[in-house]
Amino acid sequence: MTSQGVEVWSGGVNTWECDEMGHLNVRFWVAKALEGLAGLAATLGMPHAFAAHGQATLAIRELHMRFLREARAGAWLQATGGVVEIGESDARLLVILHHASGEPAATFQFRVEHATAADLRPFPWPDRIRRRADELNVEVPAHAAARSIDLGPVTPTASLARADELKLMRIGLGVVGPSECDVFGRMSAERFIGRVSDGITRLFGEDRPGPDPVPGEPPPRLGGAVLEYRVLYLDWPRAGDGVELRSGIADSTPRIRRAVHWMVDPQSGRPWASSEAIAITFDLDKRKIIDIGAQAQAAFAARLTPGLAL
Repeated sequence: MTSQGVEVWSGGVNTWECDEMGHLNVRFWVAKALEGLAGLAATLGMPHAFAAHGQATLAIRELHMRFLREARAGAWLQATGGVVEIGESDARLLVILHHASGEPAATFQFRVEHATAADLRPFPWPDRIRRRADELNVEVPAHAAARSIDLGPVTPTASLARADELKLMRIGLGVVGPSECDVFGRMSAERFIGRVSDGITRLFGEDRPGPDPVPGEPPPRLGGAVLEYRVLYLDWPRAGDGVELRSGIADSTPRIRRAVHWMVDPQSGRPWASSEAIAITFDLDKRKIIDIGAQAQAAFAARLTPGLAL
């Protein structure tokens, strides 16, 4: 046990987990963090929390992520985990993925509930887990704390009707497949963010926003990345359930775009999940964040959706 917690996962980055930006795609960051969460659950005394025969699980209600240093194919990663705070039946858990150098690569704060595996009904933590949680207590380091996103209490506003009212863009539409579900038959937590990643080009365009052109100079090769996410898991679709992604831009500055994504049921209109993301433009050759120019900024300013929130 260290100030960063205990080791809960170790592994690496595969080529097929990397995207067109040349680094680990967000869905696989989350997938690895979820393995770390399972490792932390086992360390807490719940080794079967995510097993098909488990009676109790950790129901994820909210996830905050920060991406600090990209991971490319062949990189080795290690995850540490600990307990930030624990309530009657809920807890805030911290998982940090580190590079081989020890540098933090990405951080994940999970708000979970101790719940029945079958129907996600919360019930109190047993004393043995509370005692173990005290031993695994950690503080949130500065590099894992919220920076550009407010983590205060929020009332979700997502619904299909509200998306129509705000004229949010559809960036994804489909059906949850069996391979996208966990052992309990519910959509895996990384699939929401993965579908956002799949559809994001429809929101921002194939030509990424960048600096204003400089006469006589070739334009830089541009990509995009996300620095920070807050995700609310509102309900869990199962195989065969429809999913629709609606997205909009809530704010834009030369450095960042604040995007909001809602996953809703296209039939009933009820929300499955919502997220707020801090997106940036990325120079693919220099591997650094760059500001967008006045032309791109004006274009985004014209597309802002007033009142858009989680």
